Amino acid sequence: MQEKTFKNLIFDLGGVIIDLSVNRTIQAFCTLSGFTEQQVQQAYGEHPEFFAYERGEISDEQFRASLKRFFSIAASDEAIDHAWNAMLVGLPKAKLELLEQLGNKFSVGVLSNTNNIHLSFVNQQLLPSVSSAASLNDYFHIHYYSHLVGKRKPELEIFEQVLSENGFYPEETLFLDDNKENIEAAEALGIKTFWVKHPDSVFEFFKRYE
Repeated sequence: MQEKTFKNLIFDLGGVIIDLSVNRTIQAFCTLSGFTEQQVQQAYGEHPEFFAYERGEISDEQFRASLKRFFSIAASDEAIDHAWNAMLVGLPKAKLELLEQLGNKFSVGVLSNTNNIHLSFVNQQLLPSVSSAASLNDYFHIHYYSHLVGKRKPELEIFEQVLSENGFYPEETLFLDDNKENIEAAEALGIKTFWVKHPDSVFEFFKRYE
């Protein structure tokens, strides 16, 4: 990525701000169901309910019922939520401090494919362990969560919404994500990007702005 002057920063959450391990959720559902890792992963690819839940098209209750059906389990809602949230490993305090610093110099936003169960866990469990903030939103000027806007990355419409609603010019906007497909979608609209291949690489990248 070429050196540019940015006015706006848009962050993904999982794998960028929040430490993520999808394998932990895969293993949790293997334990609940007796399925193999391959079978659990196959279910994710085969069932549209996963993306529907990220777009807010189905409720928490409908999503939990779908998971129980996919994996042929009779687990409690609490057990389902525990397995689903297992991928959310931690919220490093240093990342929140970085967001605070950047917020003094840039317009800082979040654009995340997420869902109500995950976001609630972040705000009620992960955040209080490292911050006194009432919500993760306190660290961002703008926030776009897929389940609340009815769109998800890499759909171009969700990027276009962020740009148009905030009067952002693509060439003045930097998008940071760990998913190559999402990066390519942003680039298609002229948005500048930083592909986060390791969660800590954001610290190195922003040293130039200290």
